[in-house]
Amino acid sequence: MDQSLCLLLPFFLGLLHRGLGGPLEVEPPDPVVAVSLGGSRQLTCRLACAGNRAPSVQWRGLDTSLGAVRSDAGRSVLTVHNASLSAAGPRVCVGSCGDLTFQRTVQLLVFAFPAQLTVSPVALVAKQDREVACTAHNVTPVSPEALSLSLLLGDRELEGVQALGRDVEEEPQQGEDLLFRVTERWLLPPLGTPTPPTLHCQATMKLPGLELSHHQPIPVLHRLTSQEPPVTTSPKATPELSSTHSPRSPGPPPGNSSTRPCRPEIHQSPAPGGLELLCEAACGPGMSASWTQAPGGLEAYERQEAGALARLSVLWARCNPEGWFQCRLDPGGQMASLYLVPEICPPTTSAALWPGSLVLGLLFLAFLTHRLWRRCRPAG
Repeated sequence: MDQSLCLLLPFFLGLLHRGLGGPLEVEPPDPVVAVSLGGSRQLTCRLACAGNRAPSVQWRGLDTSLGAVRSDAGRSVLTVHNASLSAAGPRVCVGSCGDLTFQRTVQLLVFAFPAQLTVSPVALVAKQDREVACTAHNVTPVSPEALSLSLLLGDRELEGVQALGRDVEEEPQQGEDLLFRVTERWLLPPLGTPTPPTLHCQATMKLPGLELSHHQPIPVLHRLTSQEPPVTTSPKATPELSSTHSPRSPGPPPGNSSTRPCRPEIHQSPAPGGLELLCEAACGPGMSASWTQAPGGLEAYERQEAGALARLSVLWARCNPEGWFQCRLDPGGQMASLYLVPEICPPTTSAALWPGSLVLGLLFLAFLTHRLWRRCRPAG
């Protein structure tokens, strides 16, 4: 028995010797680490070995976009620069103390959540508008668990609102990264008395260890007092990645009244058979204006878009449409809007029915005259 224990003692000592050394430490310690599209992030892996053993630490991966790796005694730092969507995936840190090996895996998640929110309509008319839509542009990921849109009254979600659906579409991009626009639509409940001055659309992105939100105000008008509502802009995101769109862009600086702000403006002028809307911006070269919204859809109108000038023709074939016309200036995403109030509709329907009614009346009169003549004519 004692001899057997003596034979097993070196074996147990060997196991104990191989187990010397602490586990890998990764910073940040989360199994999933999020980095914004175009941003940078560092992952640090450390290992300490007991005794005189020199630790070996190295970030490894199967992909070619592993990033810049700098390793020294007991530490390896992985830096991801200008992260693209292709940089997402697992990163593996491998460390060893002698013949004992450790391993930690970190999942890198690349997201996009710029402060680009648009609403339709850009302002609500009390007791008239019941449906509202909010769109988040150039975002990813877009699963409901990661990205949510909601309507707020004050700092709480609006009660009694009815969700009408969620649409996800690809956003046109110049690069290789695939981004999306997500639109949520709601049916509003009665807003009560007194009517609140403003609702807010809130976009929230929840990722492991991260929660971001943007807001877009939706003014509530008691009645239309002007045909031109406030111009909404899309400012750049703040360092905290949370912003609120200003209802009107700031004017030119004092003492320089000749300088016009670089934002679009909508002008209207009479045209043969209707009205012409002109969206233009007094900006430098490289800007482009385009129409983004019109009552009944943009397909129902004639449009001409060239540079910082965009025309749209509204024909009076029927009652002119009522609602918001909206144009956008790129790059920058500044918006301008115009609410068009319909004039008195021409009696085109009554004029079209009058000739037909006259013909029917004459036919009925002829039929009645013929019947009376047959009944009243002499028997002979």
